[in-house]
Amino acid sequence: MALTVTTRHVTTDAARRATEAALEHARTLGISISVAVVDRGGAVLSLVRDNDAPFHTASIAEDKAATAASFGAPTAAFGEALHNMGPVVFHGILQRSRMAAFGGGLPIMHDDERVGGIGVSGGKAEQDEACARAGLDALKA
Repeated sequence: MALTVTTRHVTTDAARRATEAALEHARTLGISISVAVVDRGGAVLSLVRDNDAPFHTASIAEDKAATAASFGAPTAAFGEALHNMGPVVFHGILQRSRMAAFGGGLPIMHDDERVGGIGVSGGKAEQDEACARAGLDALKA
């Protein structure tokens, strides 16, 4: 039985690169957003709210990132899965803190290992997800 496990993690430099790429993509869309990157346990590595983004977007971005990191799935897909489980499960889970069930959160994966999450808030769900995807793309570059 192994007493230690070696795991990969998202570095703060990588988190900043992802955050910056998401912000740059948002500017091409003409929207102001907040971006959060968290590690596998949901601890914030990077959190930025663009100048004109509503202040609530920062905590929503963090919730999206934490949900994606926890479940290893995009928050939009997580929301769809919850709807299929019925209203009791849907509403019960969403009453938990740091849960988001709408688009804009994506898991950060490395070789099929979940290492964190990125969340974006401030635009439409599709725009938020596109910005999060731009952040993930920056990690692959």
